[in-house]
Amino acid sequence: MLDRIAASLPSLAPAEQRVGELVLHDPKAFAHLPVRELAERAHVSKPTVVRFCRSMGYDGLADFKLKLAGHANEGVPFIHRSVDPDDKPADVLVKVIDNSVAAFLQYRNAASPIQLEQAGLAILRTWKQGRRLEFYGAGNSGIVAQDGQHKFFRLGITSLSSSDGHIQVLSATMLRPGDCAVIVSNSGRTRDLLDAAEIAKAKGATVIAITASHSPLASLCDIHLAADHPEGYDVYSPMVSRLLHLLIIDVLATHVALQMGPELQHQLQQLRTNLQSKRHSPEL
Repeated sequence: MLDRIAASLPSLAPAEQRVGELVLHDPKAFAHLPVRELAERAHVSKPTVVRFCRSMGYDGLADFKLKLAGHANEGVPFIHRSVDPDDKPADVLVKVIDNSVAAFLQYRNAASPIQLEQAGLAILRTWKQGRRLEFYGAGNSGIVAQDGQHKFFRLGITSLSSSDGHIQVLSATMLRPGDCAVIVSNSGRTRDLLDAAEIAKAKGATVIAITASHSPLASLCDIHLAADHPEGYDVYSPMVSRLLHLLIIDVLATHVALQMGPELQHQLQQLRTNLQSKRHSPEL
């Protein structure tokens, strides 16, 4: 984005050039400063700032700043802005969302497309062989396991989920070659999940783990989708790791859906039609 702005400067009017130079000098500041201060710094009028943004192909200043903020922050690994007891609702809103977005960007920058492809292929093999796909998680990760089961069930893949440690161990005992177990854990140290992973591998199932790098679970699994997030445990700490795990499940499900081909489109359309007919039924 900055390269394009630099290349466009010679074709702009002198006043708009000064706005462009201001962007190039400090893009992060430009993305957050109000239009009045931007105009003062560039020694131009406020409408000139808006004209510059539109000349770059954006709807206006707000659209330009939104895209600029995303580009300026995409290389930042993780920014944790602690929530303070004195924070107002507006502060909490910004901090919680910023922490979540920063975690997503960190994952995007560090994720392994190779591991994602391997996980997708393993699930596709399970589907084609008519075998079982199971999701295990504990606590907040149990919620992610349920979401994963729901997403893949909608794709027509036989899937189950469990957040109970005893059920996980029993269920893993019944897995067979061709089955696949997706285990979700932020720390990768939960005893029942580690036991379930060991049993599933011993039974010949493929184990996919969504967990922190270098955790015990990561070393046990066949395919590791690394999800590194320094979760806090004080009373004000939002569960960003759960959102990150949900995002990874969503990426994986989308990848698998695209590989399933045109037949899935008909199935999803039929599902949508059936749900709509229920939603609008006079009896309900």
